[in-house]
Amino acid sequence: MNNIKKSFTIKDLENISGVKAHTIRIWEKRYDLLTPERTDTNIRYYSSENLQKLLNVVLLYNNNNKISKIAQMSNDTIIVKARELAFKAAVNDEAINSFKLAMFQFDKVLFNNTYNKLLNKKTFREIFKDVFVPFLSHIGLLWQTDTLLPAHEHFISNLISQKIQISTERLEYTTTNSNITYVLFLPENEIHELGLMYLNYELVLRGNMTIYLGQSLPLSNLNYFFESETEVRFITALTIQPYDDKIVDYFREIENVLTGTKHQLIAVGSKAEKIKDLDFNANITIYSSVIELLKTL
Repeated sequence: MNNIKKSFTIKDLENISGVKAHTIRIWEKRYDLLTPERTDTNIRYYSSENLQKLLNVVLLYNNNNKISKIAQMSNDTIIVKARELAFKAAVNDEAINSFKLAMFQFDKVLFNNTYNKLLNKKTFREIFKDVFVPFLSHIGLLWQTDTLLPAHEHFISNLISQKIQISTERLEYTTTNSNITYVLFLPENEIHELGLMYLNYELVLRGNMTIYLGQSLPLSNLNYFFESETEVRFITALTIQPYDDKIVDYFREIENVLTGTKHQLIAVGSKAEKIKDLDFNANITIYSSVIELLKTL
């Protein structure tokens, strides 16, 4: 656990909470809401407890509670009131903030209650597109700014993964298109699979035959499908793998196998976009995201 971030700069707090650093400083000085510590070189930093309190304060503040009133509450009262509010408010921005709070507090109950509230108002597809997609996008930005803790990201990703799997299992599986088999996989050492899991849900919903192979799959494991007489559409998502200097080689290797067959590769993600201008002899199509791909299905 030594690699997990335990302290945050005020810029980190701004990135996570959406509240400007200037406003955070005002709340801190005027209302004594946060208590930053200082390094030996007098640089201010905030604990994870400060972060959690700020997220609770923001949730209350965004729901018509005056900051002066919030400042008069005890820490326990702030936690209780924010949690109660998070349970009740479960539409888009409020839900995203509740999920954010659940993530940083490792609060599975809050996550499930927020999700169940959403289900009373939205379909699973709407929840994923309207709430989970922008929420996951925000998580990506937190990764880029080195703000997010790995343990937090793993916690929330596993919870979302469970919801996708449950929703997929609940579908009445009726294959209406048996001429094509979709094989979904991630490249070797690639573990970010939520988008691919949701794509599998959408394909099953549409009556397609899918084979979900999941994370970190060497290309050699696909030989069985490459040799299939049934048309196969391989779908992969590339977030961190392959590394930039290996991307072209990776796609050329797939191209060599697909050339002369009726099979197709569909690749989505930021890594895939890096080779979108390459010409291929095989049927290889690139999309920037799962949502963009879904528009064509």
